[in-house]
Amino acid sequence: MSYTFEEAKEIFYQPFMELLAKAHNVHTKHFCPNTIQTSTLLSVKTGSCTENCSYCAQSAHYSTGTKPQKMLDKASIIALAKKAKEAGSSRFCMGASGRSPSEEELEEICESIEEVKKLGLETCVTLGLLSKENALKLKDAGLDFYNHNIDTSKEHYSQVISTRTFEDRLDTIANVREAGLKICVGGILGMGESNDDRINMLLLLANLPTPPESVPINQLVKIPGTPLDNAPEVDKFDFVRTIALARILMPTSYIRLSAGRKAMSEELQALCFFAGANSVFYGDKLLTTSNAAPGSDELLFSKLNLQKEPFLEMKA
Repeated sequence: MSYTFEEAKEIFYQPFMELLAKAHNVHTKHFCPNTIQTSTLLSVKTGSCTENCSYCAQSAHYSTGTKPQKMLDKASIIALAKKAKEAGSSRFCMGASGRSPSEEELEEICESIEEVKKLGLETCVTLGLLSKENALKLKDAGLDFYNHNIDTSKEHYSQVISTRTFEDRLDTIANVREAGLKICVGGILGMGESNDDRINMLLLLANLPTPPESVPINQLVKIPGTPLDNAPEVDKFDFVRTIALARILMPTSYIRLSAGRKAMSEELQALCFFAGANSVFYGDKLLTTSNAAPGSDELLFSKLNLQKEPFLEMKA
């Protein structure tokens, strides 16, 4: 079902309790409400990125203290993937900084994908812009998901990034889809955007020919040295409204609480889970920023009676 902006905005601004009830009902129709999917994210190549994303610790345009790191060797990646599986993650995500991967980097990533798949884990990578040919190579290696966030609305995008266009993002998503890969596409809240921008971002994703299978919703982690270091805080209730709208617009997608979760209270996370979030990044670190500690997550999951499952099955 496709939505207009007016329809999506009406959903977003309906009375808060009614919005949560509607989102929760949609969620329980398609997913078990007491289960959660956990993914682990690993930076396999860090820093020195030529892009100027205003939020990013890895951009070479800003002095953030991030130390560049060349591509991790395959043995190290596989060892960390094994630890992620032992900790209960069902998906292993590998991120490499840069505008696009070199041919050599792509080959190394493909080899790692093949080995991670042998562990019984789902695989996801985020490597920047991709050509059709590169997307097909990743598919042939056994990749399940490609992550390529649109970050914000088309209208607000130029306020955040100028070294690549919003259309560049959409072209990569189209190339990945054409290769037969699932997509993990979401955005970041807290970059000076309005609620209308948040609605437009989700509306674009929901109205794609096939909505993303995974939708990560990030709360900006303010990195000293970046232009968004002093960005205003996101209103917590608007954050929950965004999660609820994502669930209603994309009823069969996994909605993931991603970056910024370490700063969220247990109560805020619980509201997000009730509103339809059913996935988190699990582990101490997300690329270069810290994440909620696994021990804290286990305690929270226990309080909320949430069970981790290797692979969530949607209800028929």
